[in-house]
Amino acid sequence: MSGVSVNAGVMELLTRYVEGGENERTIMTRDRTNEERLRDDLKYYFMSPCEKYRARRQKPWKLGVQILKIVMITAQLVLFGLSNQLVVSYKEENLISFKSLFLKGYTGSDEDDYSLAVYSQEDVYDSLFYVMDQFAQLSKLSVSPVTYADVEGNLVPLGVCKELYRRTDTQTPREGLQIDSQMEKECLSLDPKSMGSWRKDNASFFRIEFYRLVNIDVTFQLKAINLQTIRSNSLPDCYTFAVTITFDNQCHSGKVKIYLDINTLTRECRNWKITGTAHKNTHYHLAFDAFVIAVCLTSAVLCTRSIVLALRLRQRCSRFFLEEYDLRMCDEDKQEFLNGWYVLIIISDVLTLVGSILKMEIQSKSLTSYDVCSIFLGTSTLMVWVGVIRYLGYFEKYNVLVLTMKAAFPKVLRFCCCAGMIYLGYTFCGWIVLGPYHDKFEDLGRVAECLFSLVNGDDMFATFAELQGRNMLVWVFSRVYLYSFISLFIYMVLSLFIAIITDSYETIKNCQRNGFPMTDLQHFLKERKDSPFPEPRAEDHGLSCPALCCCRRTSSDDTLMLIR
Repeated sequence: MSGVSVNAGVMELLTRYVEGGENERTIMTRDRTNEERLRDDLKYYFMSPCEKYRARRQKPWKLGVQILKIVMITAQLVLFGLSNQLVVSYKEENLISFKSLFLKGYTGSDEDDYSLAVYSQEDVYDSLFYVMDQFAQLSKLSVSPVTYADVEGNLVPLGVCKELYRRTDTQTPREGLQIDSQMEKECLSLDPKSMGSWRKDNASFFRIEFYRLVNIDVTFQLKAINLQTIRSNSLPDCYTFAVTITFDNQCHSGKVKIYLDINTLTRECRNWKITGTAHKNTHYHLAFDAFVIAVCLTSAVLCTRSIVLALRLRQRCSRFFLEEYDLRMCDEDKQEFLNGWYVLIIISDVLTLVGSILKMEIQSKSLTSYDVCSIFLGTSTLMVWVGVIRYLGYFEKYNVLVLTMKAAFPKVLRFCCCAGMIYLGYTFCGWIVLGPYHDKFEDLGRVAECLFSLVNGDDMFATFAELQGRNMLVWVFSRVYLYSFISLFIYMVLSLFIAIITDSYETIKNCQRNGFPMTDLQHFLKERKDSPFPEPRAEDHGLSCPALCCCRRTSSDDTLMLIR
């Protein structure tokens, strides 16, 4: 009996051992299956659309949508651009015609930032009276369908305002002026219907004390209709032009500058009827814009879905590394799951949606924001075409530009920060010294633009020649200033800038020949199943013990990147 009990005990222990081994093998098999499934999903995520189709027969819907979107957005931009050109040219031509109609002696081109200038009291009176005489007989002079503007059936009056220094109680001495620095304003309103007697009825108002005069503003409103849009089979635009003519005497230098500015407002055309195909083509354009909006929404949804799935895959991969190998994914590897191209496409889709809605409102004559709409559509088209580089990047020979920009960007950014300090110094110095003597140095913005042109070798001689015959000290300083800036930035700064980019390009070419450094994520995709990462050596990484993070590379290696 004792022998039987011993044998029974041995058999029970053997059974337990076998069952334990089977459980361990089951757990190991399940872990191995999870690891292989994760590795397959990661490989599939980093595949190109063609590789995904060959691997799982998944049709590249996003690629097809992007190609369709590029064609449609480009066509939409061209159609809107042609319409916008008509609007801008119409406004510019009206500005020139108003200057020719209301400014006496206007030759067709502005003298500087002002239209023209007068130098005597008689010329000021003649120019001022000329404006009002021309306004009074506008219907007999203008060859365009422009008339007086009205508000609820009442014509908008012409306004004349004088801004003067306040008169003092004492008389003006023979060898000086006593003027109160406070300003006063006198205004006159004239009805367009009674312009025939404006000079006789307001003679006292037009007696101007020029020693007190600061400026005179003449304001009036005109309305017009742009009929040239009918030729492009679209509805016409109606405009209200708020015209302001300013006689500027702020300097009291003996030169009165005359400015003419217009503020253009698009209004609803009332009491008009257009026959033909204008309405029909407008409906076609609205339907086309609606289809563009549908395509952009589809593109945004697909890209958003891809980003969400990628973030879930990253979370799954990070949890697997932490549970199985007690390792944490570093930020560089985590960023590989966030595709920047998808973010760019989503931003372009949002801009296209807003621009298309504005375009539809403009075509239906509910809005007039041509400039805002063109900014949205132009920026979105730029981003869409830049996004094409994503698909070219799957081919090694077409990926050089993106890789070079990616490798050179940190170095270029640091270099530009240092060079920018020198550039700002030259900008401020040129503005304070040469600003009173040179048109290109009048303000900081123009100085920065002038120096940027000089760096690119543009308009050098004109910049030097404009200071001829000026103050001798300023002339000598300008030569030292310009020669030193051109020599420093063209021969040193610009050459170093090109050298940095060339160095990054050579690095990329060497890596393409010899192979790119592999990241830890790629090691997991290619290493043995029982060891996702090779053992690090302390002498290679400067570590005395294994790191807990899977980023086992030095931060100073600028050539390290992930190639998908």
